Amino acid sequence: MKNKYIDLVDQTFDFPQDEFQVKDGVLYVNDINMMEIIKEYGTPLKLTYLPKISSQIQRAKRMFRNAMSKTGYDGEYHYCYCTKSSQFEFVVEEALKNDIHLETSSAYDLNLIDALYEKKLVDKDQIIICNGFKRPQYIKNIARFRKSGWFNIIPVLDNKNELEDLDDECDEQINVGIRIAAEEEPSFDFYTSRLGIRYSDIIPFYKNGIKRNPKFKLKMLHFFINTGIRDTSYYWNELLRCLHLYCDLKQICPELDSLNIGGGLPIKTSLAVDFDYKYMIEEIVYQIKSVCDAHGVPVPDIYSEFGNFTVGESGATIFKVLDVKQQNDRECWYMLDSSFMTTMPDTWGLNQRFILFPINKWNDEYHRVFLGGLTCDSKDYYNAEAHANAIFLPIVKNRRDDLYIGFFHTGAYQEAISGYGGVKHCLQPSPRHILIDKDKDGKITTRIFAEEQSYDSMLKTLGY
Repeated sequence: MKNKYIDLVDQTFDFPQDEFQVKDGVLYVNDINMMEIIKEYGTPLKLTYLPKISSQIQRAKRMFRNAMSKTGYDGEYHYCYCTKSSQFEFVVEEALKNDIHLETSSAYDLNLIDALYEKKLVDKDQIIICNGFKRPQYIKNIARFRKSGWFNIIPVLDNKNELEDLDDECDEQINVGIRIAAEEEPSFDFYTSRLGIRYSDIIPFYKNGIKRNPKFKLKMLHFFINTGIRDTSYYWNELLRCLHLYCDLKQICPELDSLNIGGGLPIKTSLAVDFDYKYMIEEIVYQIKSVCDAHGVPVPDIYSEFGNFTVGESGATIFKVLDVKQQNDRECWYMLDSSFMTTMPDTWGLNQRFILFPINKWNDEYHRVFLGGLTCDSKDYYNAEAHANAIFLPIVKNRRDDLYIGFFHTGAYQEAISGYGGVKHCLQPSPRHILIDKDKDGKITTRIFAEEQSYDSMLKTLGY
């Protein structure tokens, strides 16, 4: 009778798959024995596998390069890393090894680039795309960068007033972009994105504002929708609207030569997910070329701002089951040694699902469980997978029957949203964080980036 956990996975997925495999009842990820990592560093534990960042960037570059070659696309592709996905230095440094550019969201992002410049990790030839609603300090930092020789900084105008603000602060000629306020999906609570300038205003704004000021050149049109890049009629319709606007603008603005398709390339949140990256990228490139050819305008250089795609699959979060609580006939709770709300906030705020596997006990029998975090909040739980409305894990017989579980592809947004190093709900500390890398000989190396958050650092933040 096939009633072991490994049998369940074999029956549910095409397994082993990608970076996951099992040896002697233990999970290996990227050929790394996860139990050995736990024995050395304990739990709860955050880990980042740095080589995955580079492999994702090279993967996207390769797909765009192949798509452009296949369609005869006469333009360039520029990969920009969306820093808000994870601003940690080790993430950005790894990404920058791959000849990429950067996209920012706030004033402090440019201070972050100052720090990278001091360490000689970036230079002034780097393309810096400045998105987001721009408060005065953000405008000042953009002007400071342009004055100090960052010729490729491109502030993308989120509203019309930003042009006037830049005019006040910036003395040099500067390239700018315009973000389109895209229409949202019908399921949204509103019709049009709060970000960007609406379609009907863009050409008049160019004619009456940007074109009349010799200080500015419109270089880029920026297109992004909240649901990301998906093979849906909604996505293709919005992209088509953007392309027609680009062609109309290009005919009156010859210096416009760049189309930014934003971010939104998804990652795997379940082994059952099968996103056809090759098809989607080829179709995007084909659509851009087809519309431009139909209008008789040159194709633009394509920019992307992949954040989650860059860093998401590099991260994992490891917990230990502290205790088992059978609360009624049907609900068995596994209590974990940290909190979902403070450690993986997307599970709580967005109902985001991640790949979940036990680390050990793959040859044991399994049953349905609910996972509980350590805070006192009733919402601090996890009870379903992306592919099923339930969670199944190996049976834990008693509290000394150690079971460890891992959530994978958690590398984007979680630390920033939970407030890394700050005050946590119920004063639950940030877990220890380790970095996993490969040396020049391909040997796995590990090091501690940060120890578990201490009580005194948290109390100091609170004023004690």
